[in-house]
Amino acid sequence: MPRDERSLLWQNGSREPAGAPELGGQLRMKRARTAGPAPSKDEFRLEEFLPYQLAVTASRVSRLFAQQYSEGFGLTVPEWRVVAVVGRFEAISPSRVSEWTGMDKVKVSRAAATLVARGLLRQTQDPADGRARVLRMTRKGQRVFESVVPIARQLEEDLTQGLSRAEWASFQRTLAKLHAHVERIAGSEAEAEPD
Repeated sequence: MPRDERSLLWQNGSREPAGAPELGGQLRMKRARTAGPAPSKDEFRLEEFLPYQLAVTASRVSRLFAQQYSEGFGLTVPEWRVVAVVGRFEAISPSRVSEWTGMDKVKVSRAAATLVARGLLRQTQDPADGRARVLRMTRKGQRVFESVVPIARQLEEDLTQGLSRAEWASFQRTLAKLHAHVERIAGSEAEAEPD
């Protein structure tokens, strides 16, 4: 079907999301013939724009997960991400947490400060570098981490139920490839910027 004869349908079957502009409808990646005039070649369709599709999907998944750990453990999205990374590495600097999570250092610092105040993390001087800090999980933090991980795994399982093993593996490979490509583009742009 030619591109100008297709439109993206939303879960409710309309050509517009339910609850717009809040995007209450979910994308259904199904193309259908449109009634009315064909769009011009220059028409920009936000719902077909890859960065938008990725952002909306990631945001919805993040909110689904956040509802569960926020209600049960009082964590925000940045706080959970910090807990997840510190829980994995046991001792890690805030700057490395920033690298692993893709969050800026200020957001990591605020989340870490809240987690330290709540007794979930400890922040100490790095013995190898007196100026640097290291984040470590407390016993209380470890219990929260161990309680949230099964919720995270269950959500991932729920999300993948609509895919075959081959589709899931292909999706993971494609996502990793896209991530690596984005990093190359970002690196090229950073190198091209004048000092």
